[in-house]
Amino acid sequence: MENQEIFSLLATYDHEQIVFCNDNATGLKAIIAIHNTVLGPGLGGTRVWNYKNDAEAINDVMRLSRGMTYKAAISGLNLGGAKAVIIGDATKIKTEALMRKFGRFVENLNGKYITAEDVNTTTKDMEYVNMETDHVVGLPESMGGGGDPSPVTAYGVYMGIKSIFFF
Repeated sequence: MENQEIFSLLATYDHEQIVFCNDNATGLKAIIAIHNTVLGPGLGGTRVWNYKNDAEAINDVMRLSRGMTYKAAISGLNLGGAKAVIIGDATKIKTEALMRKFGRFVENLNGKYITAEDVNTTTKDMEYVNMETDHVVGLPESMGGGGDPSPVTAYGVYMGIKSIFFF
């Protein structure tokens, strides 16, 4: 993917900022996409996914972060939309060191991005991220967090489907 293509994607998806994160020591390859912070800092989870190529990862993170902007706005939250992807096989790359390094990248954004759990990340992963930044939600209940958000997400999907078919 050439520079012109990346900036074309930024314009197409109307993003504020894309951050590419690389750390050879831990094997971290991540992308943080901040779509819109007009209503507040960008909130969105971090997923670990084994993308076919970097272009697929960029497209996915931009699509997802834009969706988070709309989700926050329609919910009346004082938050913007963002998302992050860590590229690789979650069963092979996820370590405390990798997640902590990712947390340092989140910290460097000075609160413009708040991360959380997503596909292939857990509350334990968020604990590691939290060792490096306060800009994380989805921590275990034992740490004062909301715990695993999957049940709430599933309920939201169910209610969305129900509203379509049982209007």
